[in-house]
Amino acid sequence: MTTDPRTTTDPRRAVGPSTTADPRTAPRPDPGPTPEAPLLALDAVGKRFGDRAALEGVSLRVAPGETVGLVGESGSGKSTLARLALGLLAPDSGSVRFAGRDPYRLRGRADRALRGRLQFVPQHPRGSLNPSLRAGEAVAFALRLHGTPRAERAAAVARLFAQVGLEPALAARYPRELSGGQLQRVAVARALATGPELLVCDEPTSALDRSVQARLLDLLTELRERTGLAYLFISHDLAVVRHLAHRVLVLRHGRVVEEGPADRLWDSPAHPYTRALLEAATGTAPS
Repeated sequence: MTTDPRTTTDPRRAVGPSTTADPRTAPRPDPGPTPEAPLLALDAVGKRFGDRAALEGVSLRVAPGETVGLVGESGSGKSTLARLALGLLAPDSGSVRFAGRDPYRLRGRADRALRGRLQFVPQHPRGSLNPSLRAGEAVAFALRLHGTPRAERAAAVARLFAQVGLEPALAARYPRELSGGQLQRVAVARALATGPELLVCDEPTSALDRSVQARLLDLLTELRERTGLAYLFISHDLAVVRHLAHRVLVLRHGRVVEEGPADRLWDSPAHPYTRALLEAATGTAPS
Protein backbone atom coordinates (compact mmCIF):
# COMPACT_ATOMS: atom_id res chain seq x y z
CA MET A 1 0.00 0.00 0.00
CA THR A 2 1.12 3.58 -0.67
CA THR A 3 0.21 7.32 -0.11
CA ASP A 4 -1.03 10.72 -1.38
CA PRO A 5 1.77 12.18 -3.56
CA ARG A 6 0.62 15.73 -2.90
CA THR A 7 2.39 15.72 0.44
CA THR A 8 5.68 14.25 -0.77
CA THR A 9 6.88 17.57 -2.14
CA ASP A 10 6.93 19.29 1.24
CA PRO A 11 10.53 19.60 2.49
CA ARG A 12 11.02 18.06 5.91
CA ARG A 13 14.20 17.93 7.91
CA ALA A 14 16.02 14.66 8.31
CA VAL A 15 15.78 12.74 11.52
CA GLY A 16 19.02 12.77 13.45
CA PRO A 17 20.67 9.91 15.31
CA SER A 18 19.03 8.61 18.44
CA THR A 19 20.44 8.81 21.92
CA THR A 20 17.95 6.40 23.51
CA ALA A 21 19.72 3.26 24.66
CA ASP A 22 16.89 0.97 25.68
CA PRO A 23 13.10 1.25 25.27
CA ARG A 24 12.61 -0.22 28.73
CA THR A 25 14.01 2.93 30.33
CA ALA A 26 12.92 5.51 27.74
CA PRO A 27 10.68 8.43 28.76
CA ARG A 28 6.99 7.78 28.43
CA PRO A 29 5.05 9.52 25.65
CA ASP A 30 2.73 12.40 26.34
CA PRO A 31 -0.97 11.54 26.83
CA GLY A 32 -1.73 12.36 23.20
CA PRO A 33 -4.69 14.01 21.48
CA THR A 34 -8.34 13.27 22.16
CA PRO A 35 -10.28 14.43 19.09
CA GLU A 36 -13.92 13.48 18.71
CA ALA A 37 -13.81 11.45 15.48
CA PRO A 38 -11.48 8.44 15.30
CA LEU A 39 -9.34 7.93 12.23
CA LEU A 40 -9.60 4.14 12.51
CA ALA A 41 -12.51 2.37 14.19
CA LEU A 42 -13.03 -1.36 14.62
CA ASP A 43 -16.33 -2.28 16.26
CA ALA A 44 -16.92 -5.78 17.65
CA VAL A 45 -15.04 -7.42 14.78
CA GLY A 46 -14.87 -11.17 14.48
CA LYS A 47 -12.91 -13.36 12.08
CA ARG A 48 -12.80 -17.12 11.71
CA PHE A 49 -10.58 -19.40 9.68
CA GLY A 50 -12.40 -22.70 9.37
CA ASP A 51 -13.46 -23.76 12.84
CA ARG A 52 -10.91 -21.50 14.56
CA ALA A 53 -11.87 -18.05 15.85
CA ALA A 54 -8.96 -15.67 15.20
CA LEU A 55 -10.81 -12.63 16.61
CA GLU A 56 -13.97 -12.36 18.70
CA GLY A 57 -15.71 -9.05 19.41
CA VAL A 58 -12.62 -6.84 19.23
CA SER A 59 -13.12 -3.07 19.26
CA LEU A 60 -10.52 -0.31 19.10
CA ARG A 61 -10.16 3.32 18.10
CA VAL A 62 -7.15 5.26 16.81
CA ALA A 63 -7.47 9.05 16.82
CA PRO A 64 -5.45 11.37 14.55
CA GLY A 65 -1.96 11.75 15.97
CA GLU A 66 -2.48 8.96 18.50
CA THR A 67 -0.50 5.74 18.93
CA VAL A 68 -2.44 2.69 20.03
CA GLY A 69 -0.40 -0.35 20.97
CA LEU A 70 -1.71 -3.87 20.42
CA VAL A 71 0.14 -6.47 22.48
CA GLY A 72 -0.11 -10.23 22.59
CA GLU A 73 1.87 -13.38 22.06
CA SER A 74 2.08 -15.30 18.79
CA GLY A 75 -1.32 -16.64 17.78
CA SER A 76 -3.29 -14.02 19.73
CA GLY A 77 -4.82 -12.54 16.56
CA LYS A 78 -2.63 -9.44 16.18
CA SER A 79 -1.72 -9.93 12.53
CA THR A 80 -5.30 -10.81 11.61
CA LEU A 81 -6.43 -7.55 13.18
CA ALA A 82 -3.76 -5.67 11.21
CA ARG A 83 -5.03 -7.19 7.95
CA LEU A 84 -8.58 -6.18 8.81
CA ALA A 85 -7.48 -2.63 9.59
CA LEU A 86 -5.65 -2.40 6.27
CA GLY A 87 -8.58 -3.74 4.27
CA LEU A 88 -6.75 -6.91 3.26
CA LEU A 89 -9.44 -9.02 4.93
CA ALA A 90 -13.13 -8.45 5.55
CA PRO A 91 -14.49 -9.19 9.04
CA ASP A 92 -17.06 -11.97 9.45
CA SER A 93 -18.87 -9.79 11.96
CA GLY A 94 -18.64 -6.21 13.19
CA SER A 95 -17.28 -3.31 11.16
CA VAL A 96 -14.01 -1.62 10.19
CA ARG A 97 -13.90 2.05 9.22
CA PHE A 98 -10.97 4.22 8.17
CA ALA A 99 -11.88 7.90 7.79
CA GLY A 100 -15.49 6.76 7.75
CA ARG A 101 -15.03 4.21 4.95
CA ASP A 102 -14.65 0.43 4.87
CA PRO A 103 -11.01 -0.07 3.74
CA TYR A 104 -11.85 -3.50 2.31
CA ARG A 105 -14.19 -1.86 -0.22
CA LEU A 106 -11.80 0.81 -1.46
CA ARG A 107 -11.35 0.21 -5.18
CA GLY A 108 -9.97 2.02 -8.21
CA ARG A 109 -8.82 5.56 -8.90
CA ALA A 110 -11.57 7.23 -6.90
CA ASP A 111 -10.34 5.62 -3.68
CA ARG A 112 -6.58 5.87 -4.34
CA ALA A 113 -6.11 9.07 -2.37
CA LEU A 114 -7.99 7.68 0.64
CA ARG A 115 -6.09 4.40 0.50
CA GLY A 116 -2.87 6.38 0.42
CA ARG A 117 -3.74 7.81 3.84
CA LEU A 118 -3.44 4.31 5.38
CA GLN A 119 -0.07 2.58 5.10
CA PHE A 120 1.81 -0.45 6.41
CA VAL A 121 5.24 -1.09 7.92
CA PRO A 122 6.02 -4.84 7.93
CA GLN A 123 7.86 -7.03 10.37
CA HIS A 124 10.40 -8.25 7.79
CA PRO A 125 11.16 -5.52 5.25
CA ARG A 126 13.67 -7.72 3.41
CA GLY A 127 10.83 -10.02 2.41
CA SER A 128 8.58 -7.12 1.38
CA LEU A 129 11.16 -5.41 -0.85
CA ASN A 130 11.82 -6.65 -4.38
CA PRO A 131 15.44 -7.92 -4.29
CA SER A 132 15.94 -6.87 -7.92
CA LEU A 133 15.07 -3.23 -7.16
CA ARG A 134 17.44 -0.77 -5.52
CA ALA A 135 16.15 0.78 -2.29
CA GLY A 136 15.43 4.10 -3.97
CA GLU A 137 13.60 2.36 -6.81
CA ALA A 138 11.30 0.63 -4.31
CA VAL A 139 10.33 3.99 -2.84
CA ALA A 140 10.01 5.55 -6.31
CA PHE A 141 7.68 2.73 -7.33
CA ALA A 142 5.35 3.68 -4.49
CA LEU A 143 5.46 7.29 -5.66
CA ARG A 144 4.67 6.24 -9.23
CA LEU A 145 1.64 4.22 -8.16
CA HIS A 146 0.18 7.33 -6.57
CA GLY A 147 0.82 9.61 -9.50
CA THR A 148 4.04 11.46 -8.73
CA PRO A 149 5.49 12.59 -12.08
CA ARG A 150 8.70 10.87 -13.18
CA ALA A 151 10.64 14.14 -13.13
CA GLU A 152 9.84 14.66 -9.44
CA ARG A 153 10.51 11.18 -8.12
CA ALA A 154 14.28 11.35 -7.61
CA ALA A 155 14.00 14.48 -5.48
CA ALA A 156 11.06 13.00 -3.57
CA VAL A 157 13.05 9.82 -2.84
CA ALA A 158 15.98 11.89 -1.55
CA ARG A 159 13.65 13.86 0.75
CA LEU A 160 12.04 10.67 2.07
CA PHE A 161 15.43 9.08 2.76
CA ALA A 162 16.50 12.19 4.66
CA GLN A 163 13.21 12.16 6.55
CA VAL A 164 13.90 8.67 7.92
CA GLY A 165 17.57 9.36 8.66
CA LEU A 166 19.15 7.55 5.70
CA GLU A 167 22.02 8.87 3.58
CA PRO A 168 20.78 9.57 0.03
CA ALA A 169 23.60 7.39 -1.36
CA LEU A 170 21.90 4.32 0.15
CA ALA A 171 19.12 4.70 -2.42
CA ALA A 172 21.47 3.09 -4.96
CA ARG A 173 21.94 -0.09 -2.90
CA TYR A 174 20.04 -3.34 -3.19
CA PRO A 175 18.23 -4.79 -0.14
CA ARG A 176 20.94 -7.43 0.32
CA GLU A 177 23.47 -4.62 0.79
CA LEU A 178 21.60 -2.98 3.68
CA SER A 179 21.44 -3.79 7.38
CA GLY A 180 18.20 -4.74 9.10
CA GLY A 181 17.84 -1.28 10.62
CA GLN A 182 18.45 0.41 7.27
CA LEU A 183 15.93 -1.87 5.56
CA GLN A 184 13.28 -1.02 8.12
CA ARG A 185 13.89 2.69 7.52
CA VAL A 186 13.49 2.10 3.77
CA ALA A 187 10.17 0.40 4.56
CA VAL A 188 9.11 3.45 6.59
CA ALA A 189 10.20 5.77 3.75
CA ARG A 190 8.14 3.75 1.29
CA ALA A 191 5.12 3.95 3.61
CA LEU A 192 5.56 7.72 3.93
CA ALA A 193 5.70 8.21 0.16
CA THR A 194 1.99 8.95 -0.06
CA GLY A 195 1.74 11.26 2.98
CA PRO A 196 -0.29 8.91 5.19
CA GLU A 197 -2.25 9.80 8.30
CA LEU A 198 -2.04 6.34 9.86
CA LEU A 199 0.66 3.66 9.78
CA VAL A 200 -0.13 0.09 10.79
CA CYS A 201 3.17 -1.27 12.15
CA ASP A 202 3.19 -5.05 12.55
CA GLU A 203 6.09 -6.08 14.83
CA PRO A 204 8.46 -3.62 13.06
CA THR A 205 11.21 -3.95 15.70
CA SER A 206 11.06 -7.66 16.52
CA ALA A 207 13.93 -8.62 14.17
CA LEU A 208 16.22 -5.83 15.44
CA ASP A 209 18.57 -5.73 18.40
CA ARG A 210 17.77 -3.44 21.33
CA SER A 211 19.89 -0.47 20.29
CA VAL A 212 18.52 -0.50 16.72
CA GLN A 213 14.99 -0.96 18.09
CA ALA A 214 15.38 2.15 20.22
CA ARG A 215 16.59 4.26 17.30
CA LEU A 216 13.68 3.14 15.13
CA LEU A 217 11.21 3.93 17.92
CA ASP A 218 12.79 7.36 18.29
CA LEU A 219 12.30 7.89 14.56
CA LEU A 220 8.62 6.92 14.74
CA THR A 221 8.12 9.20 17.74
CA GLU A 222 9.74 12.15 15.97
CA LEU A 223 7.71 11.55 12.81
CA ARG A 224 4.54 11.59 14.91
CA GLU A 225 5.51 14.80 16.65
CA ARG A 226 6.55 16.52 13.44
CA THR A 227 3.85 15.32 11.02
CA GLY A 228 0.90 14.29 13.22
CA LEU A 229 1.03 10.65 12.14
CA ALA A 230 -1.10 8.11 13.98
CA TYR A 231 0.03 4.52 14.57
CA LEU A 232 -1.52 1.17 15.26
CA PHE A 233 1.62 -0.42 16.68
CA ILE A 234 1.56 -4.19 17.06
CA SER A 235 4.07 -6.12 19.14
CA HIS A 236 4.52 -9.05 21.50
CA ASP A 237 6.82 -6.90 23.67
CA LEU A 238 5.10 -4.63 26.17
CA ALA A 239 8.36 -2.76 26.83
CA VAL A 240 8.65 -1.74 23.17
CA VAL A 241 5.01 -0.66 22.99
CA ARG A 242 5.32 1.36 26.18
CA HIS A 243 8.02 3.49 24.56
CA LEU A 244 5.66 4.74 21.85
CA ALA A 245 2.00 4.11 22.70
CA HIS A 246 -0.50 6.39 24.38
CA ARG A 247 -2.98 3.55 24.91
CA VAL A 248 -2.52 -0.23 24.87
CA LEU A 249 -4.86 -3.14 24.19
CA VAL A 250 -3.83 -6.61 25.32
CA LEU A 251 -5.03 -9.39 23.03
CA ARG A 252 -5.24 -13.04 24.02
CA HIS A 253 -6.84 -15.86 22.02
CA GLY A 254 -8.58 -13.31 19.81
CA ARG A 255 -10.12 -11.27 22.63
CA VAL A 256 -9.11 -8.03 24.34
CA VAL A 257 -8.44 -8.90 27.98
CA GLU A 258 -7.25 -5.48 29.13
CA GLU A 259 -6.88 -1.98 27.76
CA GLY A 260 -5.94 1.43 29.07
CA PRO A 261 -3.24 4.11 29.14
CA ALA A 262 0.26 2.73 28.59
CA ASP A 263 1.44 4.07 31.97
CA ARG A 264 -1.36 2.33 33.85
CA LEU A 265 -0.84 -1.05 32.18
CA TRP A 266 2.89 -0.84 32.85
CA ASP A 267 2.59 0.25 36.48
CA SER A 268 -0.57 -1.58 37.57
CA PRO A 269 -1.57 -4.40 35.20
CA ALA A 270 -4.94 -5.82 36.20
CA HIS A 271 -5.12 -9.03 34.17
CA PRO A 272 -2.83 -12.00 34.92
CA TYR A 273 -1.93 -12.26 31.22
CA THR A 274 -0.83 -8.61 31.13
CA ARG A 275 1.24 -9.25 34.23
CA ALA A 276 2.88 -12.21 32.47
CA LEU A 277 3.70 -10.06 29.43
CA LEU A 278 5.18 -7.41 31.71
CA GLU A 279 7.29 -10.01 33.47
CA ALA A 280 8.53 -11.27 30.09
CA ALA A 281 9.41 -7.72 29.05
CA THR A 282 11.27 -6.76 32.22
CA GLY A 283 12.51 -10.08 33.57
CA THR A 284 10.86 -9.36 36.93
CA ALA A 285 7.37 -9.94 38.28
CA PRO A 286 5.28 -6.74 38.70
CA SER A 287 4.77 -5.71 42.30
